[in-house]
Amino acid sequence: MSFVVFEPRRRAARHTFRTVAVSLYALVAFAAAASYASAGSLTRQVNVAAPAQKVWSDIGGFCAIKDWHPLVGVCVMDGKAPPTRTLVTKDGKVSFVETEMARDDAKHLYSYNFVASPLPAPKYLGTIRVVAKSTTTSTIVWHGDYAAEPGQDKAVEGALANVYETGLAALKAKYAHGGGD
Repeated sequence: MSFVVFEPRRRAARHTFRTVAVSLYALVAFAAAASYASAGSLTRQVNVAAPAQKVWSDIGGFCAIKDWHPLVGVCVMDGKAPPTRTLVTKDGKVSFVETEMARDDAKHLYSYNFVASPLPAPKYLGTIRVVAKSTTTSTIVWHGDYAAEPGQDKAVEGALANVYETGLAALKAKYAHGGGD
């Protein structure tokens, strides 16, 4: 009596199992990839007639955004390290919760991410930076990297562009002709 007869069945069963397992893995990986948010990036900048140190002293505080951005009415910080701020629009209809992720006062920059946001962007990292151009002028750069929910790329990009451009236009006006005091 020999058991050799069963060997091809075992191989066939292992091969079938392996094929099904690989197919299932591929299907799960494909479904997961399809549901992932798509990545995007956005940068806006403006040149202003003020030295970088002056601009940074005006806008560099994590809650200073309420003083210069026309859409922001309230900014409340939690007092922890790293700080988390809650921003509420002037009309009181929208709020964002953001945590400061990095700060370098010597380089005039800070980065923050969304903890809670009405935007369909589960991941976001923004950076505000002031770059000296001369002793009397500087460039304010607002950059964001984000992951939008599927099909929401244009909505997220449009909303962020509006926030960036509105804030930077207000700063351009504030520092027009060396103003800002």
